[in-house]
Amino acid sequence: MAFLSLGNQWLSAQTVYQDKPFQQDYSVKYYIDKPTISLTGVACDRNGIIQVASSEGLLHPANGEFLHPGTLLPDQTYRFMKDMKLQAIGSQNQQLVYLSQKAILSNAWAGKLYAEHELPQATIFTGTPDHTFLVSDGRAVQLVKDSKLLWKGSLPSDEVIGAHFQPATNVFWILGRKSLYTLSGADFTLAKVLGGSGFTAFALTPDQKVLIGTNDGYIEVDAVSKKQLGPIHQKLPWTDITAVAVVYGKTWFGTTKGAFSLRPDGKYDYYYGERWLPGNQVTAISEGPKNSVLILTTAGLGKICFKSMTLYDKAIFYEDQVRSRHIRNGFNASLDRMEKGNLATGYMADSDNDGLWTSMYLGGEIFRYAVTKDKEALQNCRESLDAMERLYTINPVAGFPARSFERAGYINQLSDPERWQHSPQAGWDWKSTTSSDEIIGHIFAFGAMAELVDDKTLQRRAITLIDTVMSHILSHNLYLIDFDGKPTMWGKWNPDYVNAFPINVGDRKLNSSNLTAMLQTAYHFTKKEKYKKKAFELLQKQGYLENLMRPMSIIGKAPDDADEHSKHMSDGWNHSDDEMYFVGYWGLYRYAFDEALKAKYKAAILDHWQAERPEKDGAWNIFAAMTGAKNVDLPEAVWYLQEYPLDMIDWSIMNSHRKDITTIAPNFRNQTIKDVLPPDETPIQRHNGNRFTLDRSNGSSGTSEHSAGDIWLLPYWLGRYLGVISAPVGK
Repeated sequence: MAFLSLGNQWLSAQTVYQDKPFQQDYSVKYYIDKPTISLTGVACDRNGIIQVASSEGLLHPANGEFLHPGTLLPDQTYRFMKDMKLQAIGSQNQQLVYLSQKAILSNAWAGKLYAEHELPQATIFTGTPDHTFLVSDGRAVQLVKDSKLLWKGSLPSDEVIGAHFQPATNVFWILGRKSLYTLSGADFTLAKVLGGSGFTAFALTPDQKVLIGTNDGYIEVDAVSKKQLGPIHQKLPWTDITAVAVVYGKTWFGTTKGAFSLRPDGKYDYYYGERWLPGNQVTAISEGPKNSVLILTTAGLGKICFKSMTLYDKAIFYEDQVRSRHIRNGFNASLDRMEKGNLATGYMADSDNDGLWTSMYLGGEIFRYAVTKDKEALQNCRESLDAMERLYTINPVAGFPARSFERAGYINQLSDPERWQHSPQAGWDWKSTTSSDEIIGHIFAFGAMAELVDDKTLQRRAITLIDTVMSHILSHNLYLIDFDGKPTMWGKWNPDYVNAFPINVGDRKLNSSNLTAMLQTAYHFTKKEKYKKKAFELLQKQGYLENLMRPMSIIGKAPDDADEHSKHMSDGWNHSDDEMYFVGYWGLYRYAFDEALKAKYKAAILDHWQAERPEKDGAWNIFAAMTGAKNVDLPEAVWYLQEYPLDMIDWSIMNSHRKDITTIAPNFRNQTIKDVLPPDETPIQRHNGNRFTLDRSNGSSGTSEHSAGDIWLLPYWLGRYLGVISAPVGK
């Protein structure tokens, strides 16, 4: 990552991430529709042709692309190959080579390669550049060239399970289930290198190492000294290794629970689940076309691709994702009820938080427009504001925003009859019981629009909406009053409610912080004294300043003598509260009444940010940059943005079995492990989720796709607006 200090004051200036290209990984999957077929090997030639060896002959991938899986179909390109009874596939000098019951053969080199052997049950082979081949059926080993038998033998008291040729030393390496041997290509001397047990697969590395996979980790052997290097490696994503390969200089391991690659820092990138692979039982790994990695599983083939992208490139990809299938009536919505990741199925679903998710997407588009003046971004702002504005007119309660709205139909009343109400506007229903997180989201987006969008009509509409909802709250004694004349469950900012919580219960701090931000925003844009007067009354006389300044280290479980509501509200860290805090910090800090308060708010924001640092959430780090603080973990924010998967489908994810993570004792923050995992290895979730969630397996894998609008585009464009992420460079 490239970072640059702004200005000449190195001690105080914020750093800026220089948006240079990085390698973005994604997967193309090819499924097999016959579960009885055994997939045994995969290879690719210099033309990018991929073939898979199976129990029913050669197969090839068909019709697959990112987010649109393909299948493995019978390969008929060379029709006479059907009669060859092929038992293995490999590559030699970037050409496809096959092992049949009779010979090693290829259609490359004008079909001249045809070297017969004497092992009709052979399934293992490897060759030299001059087409000398080692062949084994697990028991016997033969060296053949031009159909001539050069040598034959076996591994003493062991079964052969793999072989590789090392050109630099003219040596064949042979792996058994409990031993490693070398066979000289010059004088055919067989020598034992290492004994052991549980060996499963191996590979030779460019730095003269032999990596041996076992059913409980992997071993490193120095290929020169023939000595084992240190103890067995077991701090791995999973230790039951089924395949080892060096692909384009990078070491890969297949296991019974996914695949992983070794990173330069000694850690691993883990590829588990259908975000990456058709199945988790890996059988083979090999080079694919254009620097891709082919991972064969019992359920099909996964092609892990790597594309050079900047964060800006990724943003444009996500912009298209949102606009093409995540805009419902102007709202930022999820695509739900899909059939196993099929984007052609499913529907755009309403949500209790349509207003919040749309506010966060709208905020991102506002920052995008402020930075780029892109007309498309401005139109996106208009359409989302239309949706947000209609939340206030779809229902009969003055100043009250609905959670959502939808055309009238059976699904609304049957799915949630307590929340869905018929609208006075014929043919429409609206969702009631609006929450406090909706309101703070509205105020954030309307404030950003009023300040940053140079369209007078949009500014006026945004300010009107701020005044509308805040007038409702003020006129109802700091409550949000629903259609039934009662406060909604969470729309409560009155001191009688807020200060009834013990000081260590988070809602006392949160509601004070949020309401102060909302009143400041309303005053900043309307200049109506009622908002300023109420804010100072709460800050100075009702303890709201003390509440919002209370350190996060104090927040925890309510004391034993507290009321049941306080205990319920503090049984663990609420990550939705984090979302409400940080979205609210825009109005709290940006529109502070004076510099003295602004300094206090900065301290409160950075205190909260310190508590959030372990999660490495890109949004919270970049929101903290708003304060001008020099260190806001910008590298971690960029890491979050780079590591977020392009595939935002809600696949089942499992990590709790991993042996390369360090679990910690149960705690109030629900942090499960010492170091948070990359976003592309964990379940897709919004910023209100716990980044330390390890698993998601609810039997409905691949049924929904999340929108990048609030998850990714908001922190990226906010970073661009604040100037801590540069425009793309180096392309």
